[in-house]
Amino acid sequence: MFRRQINLKIMLNLAVLLEDSARNVPDRTAVICGESQLTYAELDAKANQVANALKHFGIEKGQKIALSCANLPFFPIVYYGILKTGAVVVPLNILFKGREVAYHLTDSDARVYFCFEGTADLPIGDEGFKGFTATETCEKFVLLTLDPKSESPYEDTQTFWQFIENQPTGFESEMTNENDTAVILYTSGTTGQPKGAELTHLNVVMNARLSDTMYPRKDADVHLLTLPLFHSFGQVVQMNAGFYNRATLVLLPRFTPEAALALMEKYDVTCFAGVPTMYWALLHYPEAEKFDLERISRNLRMCKAGGASLPVEVLKGFEERFNTKILEGYGLSETSPVACFNKFGESKPGSIGFPVWGVEIRIVDENGNDVAADELGEIVIRGHCVMKGYYKRPQATQAAIRNGWLHSGDVGRRDAQGYLYISDRLKDMILRGGFNVYPREIEEFLMTHEAVSLCAVVGVPHEELGEEIKAYIVKKPGATATEPEIIEWCKANMASYKYPRFVEFRDSLPMTATGKILKRELR
Repeated sequence: MFRRQINLKIMLNLAVLLEDSARNVPDRTAVICGESQLTYAELDAKANQVANALKHFGIEKGQKIALSCANLPFFPIVYYGILKTGAVVVPLNILFKGREVAYHLTDSDARVYFCFEGTADLPIGDEGFKGFTATETCEKFVLLTLDPKSESPYEDTQTFWQFIENQPTGFESEMTNENDTAVILYTSGTTGQPKGAELTHLNVVMNARLSDTMYPRKDADVHLLTLPLFHSFGQVVQMNAGFYNRATLVLLPRFTPEAALALMEKYDVTCFAGVPTMYWALLHYPEAEKFDLERISRNLRMCKAGGASLPVEVLKGFEERFNTKILEGYGLSETSPVACFNKFGESKPGSIGFPVWGVEIRIVDENGNDVAADELGEIVIRGHCVMKGYYKRPQATQAAIRNGWLHSGDVGRRDAQGYLYISDRLKDMILRGGFNVYPREIEEFLMTHEAVSLCAVVGVPHEELGEEIKAYIVKKPGATATEPEIIEWCKANMASYKYPRFVEFRDSLPMTATGKILKRELR
């Protein structure tokens, strides 16, 4: 009995997804990125070096390690290396500015921060180091450099290669309980700063393994990963599920329709996942015919969509052009992320499908009572996918999870056949190109500008991105700031997907009798 319990705990360390495949198909190609390729054995060995280096530094089980990295082999190497030690991965958005990095490092209590050096166009390293130096709790900065021989330009820091130098390639992973935190994914509500959703080893292992129930697995599948790995969709549905399925993962650091089609053709990609804007771009790419679309269609057996509702016309057009099926699903960072998904061969356009195995979904009214078929209500979720809670925020956790049910804040309906649909959002969240944007964070920052007296941020319709961000501002008396000046100021201090592209000055904003801004009128 004792042995069986120990084995169960080892299995539930999320790192098993990589380790099991490395044992069974060591010579199979695990990742491809540009000219770089790593087998499962090589990838696992590098992750072991990271684990040994972290242990040598003094990292203990349960401590937090942050990671800012594009879709490069570094991401899975560091990600699984952290998990092997029993520590917690805190992935950060690579578009964060220094101010945002500092907040997340401090709030998560991160002890070590791995950060990719970036490029001239996206200086991830510079912004990351600014954030690191602005914190008091984070002790070590490790720069991920493409050149193993390069030196870190930042004082008293190491490169990745220096950090793992002479470390053994073997490591015995730390035992973890099913309710131990594996990953903290930062998300926001409409009431303040971003919150860290604590996902357990059980949460993520189960979500990765759901791929077996959602679509038929084939040996030696090739997945194209264009979704950012710091996001729950790309990280769990593609990376973790892909390694569990012993697939080859082709990493694309920056999505363009040309680059995606080129990789689909070159590597005979069988599985693709994307947000609606990616499908829109692929469908409308004017030079698509220069690629062998027949070959791409012959190999592309299945596509997944999430992050926002996929317009039915885009879905139908893509399926017709590429002779494949797109399956839509739904979930949140708080649900690890998949909560429901369309059945392979039984999908319904416009629907997000059915609850996945082991998960229950209800549609309820404001009193928590189930509504009838085709009536609108809030989507509430229960099951193995629901997060442990928000890190260090017990009140926010209690507000989100009531009587065992996670309240999503999304409005949906269920038809007579049981198919689920997303209809609207209770929250003021803006969904821009698949990224969640939370108005309150932007509003609080805008209020720090010397010219801003009052403001409100809303989403406005956008053909390609779904929604774009607009700020309505009441200026202080005598203020002379212009709309372009406000936009540029936000751009310099916010991730590129967050800052408002439109600013409109008004003498006043519509309000209720209690002083609440009527955002629906602004929309």
